[in-house]
Amino acid sequence: MPDLYLPALDDIDRQLIAALQINARESVAVLARRLGIARTTVTSRIARLEKSKIITGYGVRLGQRVLDGGLQAYVGITLQPRSGKEVLRRLSGMAEVQQLCAVSGEFDYVAWLRVDSPERLDQLLDQIGSFDGVEKTTTSIILSTKVDRGHPL
Repeated sequence: MPDLYLPALDDIDRQLIAALQINARESVAVLARRLGIARTTVTSRIARLEKSKIITGYGVRLGQRVLDGGLQAYVGITLQPRSGKEVLRRLSGMAEVQQLCAVSGEFDYVAWLRVDSPERLDQLLDQIGSFDGVEKTTTSIILSTKVDRGHPL
């Protein structure tokens, strides 16, 4: 059962989260100096944020040099009624799907794809478009990233 209680975030929590989004490997001592609080306070706040699932993990973000070798695209996916579960299952099995979100508005899902070539993107789009329950797709290829703050809260 999901925890319905989320603790309120104060300004120090927000500053701590922002600093960790920039560099999740920053030392507790540096974070404490930057925020003007004790190291033990930083450690306990991080533990509380993790326990309450506000911070759910840490990861590696690839540099632009790695990403330049391929393509990234967002694909808006419009579904036929009652087909979401099966389409979700099929998209979940595709390694190139980096993130899939249910959204409001024109699309039902938006998928973020990372592929190694335009030909592979074309193949994936054909494959996704042929799934039972997919009514249409709309693709936007990412030309460049202007701001990247990692995953927002």
